[in-house]
Parts: sequence; structure tokens; C-alpha cells
Amino acid sequence: MRRYMGLMFEAVVKDDERGFLYRDGRFVRLLEPGRVRSVDLMNEMSAEVFKVVRAEIPAERALLMEKTQPAIADTNFVIVQAGPTEVAIVSFDGEPRHLVLPNTTRAFWKSLTQVDVEMIDASADMRIAKRHLDRLDVARVPVAVNAIVEAHEAGLLSVDGKLEGRLPPGRHAFWQVGRTVKVAKVDLRPQPLEITAQEILTKDRVGVRVTLTAFYQITDPEKAVLASGDVPGTIYRLVQFAIREAVATRTLDDILAARDTIDEEVRSFVRQRVAELGAEIKEIGVKDVILPGDVRELL
Repeated sequence: MRRYMGLMFEAVVKDDERGFLYRDGRFVRLLEPGRVRSVDLMNEMSAEVFKVVRAEIPAERALLMEKTQPAIADTNFVIVQAGPTEVAIVSFDGEPRHLVLPNTTRAFWKSLTQVDVEMIDASADMRIAKRHLDRLDVARVPVAVNAIVEAHEAGLLSVDGKLEGRLPPGRHAFWQVGRTVKVAKVDLRPQPLEITAQEILTKDRVGVRVTLTAFYQITDPEKAVLASGDVPGTIYRLVQFAIREAVATRTLDDILAARDTIDEEVRSFVRQRVAELGAEIKEIGVKDVILPGDVRELL
């Protein structure tokens, strides 16, 4: 837009644009593509030009036009207002482009673009339908929880802190609107656990360092999630306690002569308690018994 000879107002609107013409800040008319000239002796006129192809218009502006110029608003805008439990998918010429979040209003130009709106009541079904999954990048949607459960995993669905059930392998997505949704994934394969060396005093007051190797497997994912937030860490500490008890009640000679017995004691102690965590000890055994340097030389 520009001034012409100081007496005329001129505005140019391109094919992919529309304009609002104002006089003294009051709306006069919608400007279609082309050139408009008008006498403006008092410098009263102004214009605001917008791109309208696959474009958004500030919602406040669209709502004002809807009230003051309903015919123009109906012809040029699509105004989307999502309620507290709703989301809306906005498509331009058949291509999904925007997601309108709950309690949000957005407006779009439809002058040169086919604008389609699909309203979704997220309170009716928290699971995101496959047809919506195909149209949305749910990883970038702030009100969606997306998870892929692998074949060797169990997916546990919690809503507002309550465990709702187990999800089968596959892709799952849920609307997190008016609720807090979490998907915890539990690996069901046997897992190795290395218990690093710790110094323990034997019954005859010799300090030895013992390392162990264990294999555990989650057998009850629901129990595991509810019983402990850190199953491997809990098993680790149980094994440490068990080996300390087994070593502290034996002399060094007994330890060196009875490693199989110690393995069985530790396994029995840990197995019983690990079952309460929804897990199972597959194997556990003493890997190394490291003696003090002077004792090694003596032996």
C-alpha cells in the first residue's frame, strides 16, 4: 500500500491476498485482488493485507468480524472453537495441517483453500482412533500419549495414577485431555545383573571382596510396577544383603570350600523375596572371591 500524490490512497492486493480497508480505524470493506484508489485528503485511510492460501488469521480478528460483519466472516473464515474436552483436526485441501487444542479458538482463511474441520470428543474415548493416528504426528501433540510396545514387552496403562490394564504388543496412543495417562513398558526377557565387588569381613575377620552374577526375569509386570519403581536396584540390594549374611557367618576356609553351598543360600534367600516383586531369579552365583594380598601370598 502507498500514498499517491499526497491526495490519494492506493493499495494493491495480490491474487493470494485479501485486505481490510479502514477509514479512521473503522472497517470499510474487504479488498479483493487488484488495485484500489481513493481520495484521502485528510490522511484517514489505511489497509491491512493478509496472505490467505492455507493461512491462519488471528482468532480475535476473526471473532470481531463475525460479530460486526457476519456475511464477510461467513464467506472468508472458518472459526474453530474447541471445548474443554475437545480437540479438532483442521485440514487444508484434504491435508491435515493443524490440531486445535482444548479450550482454544483458532481461525483460518477459506477464500482460496478448502478448510475441513473434524471435532473429536476426547472424553468419550481416550484411545486415539487409527484413522486419526494416520493423520497426526502424535509424537508432537502435547495432549497425546504415544507408545510402541515391542513383542518382548508388556505395556501397562495407568490413568490418573490407577493401573487400568496390560497393553498387547503394537502401537498405542491416547488422548491426555482431562486425565493423566502413562504407559510403562516392562521388558519380559531374562536380564543379567552384575553385583560388583564389596568388601565383607568373614567370621575369622578376614576382609574378602565378592562379586556375583545373577539373571532375573519379570514374570508379573503389574506386580513389578506396583511393588517397586526399580526392580533391578531392589534385586541388587537383596543379593548384596544375602551374600553379606552368608560370608559373615563363615570362616575363610569355609567360604573357599563351600562356594556351591553359598550360591544356594543366596539363591534361596533372594528367590523368595524377588517373587514378591513380580520377578523370578533364573540363575545366581558367586563369580569371584578376591582375597587380600597378604592372604593370597600365604595361600
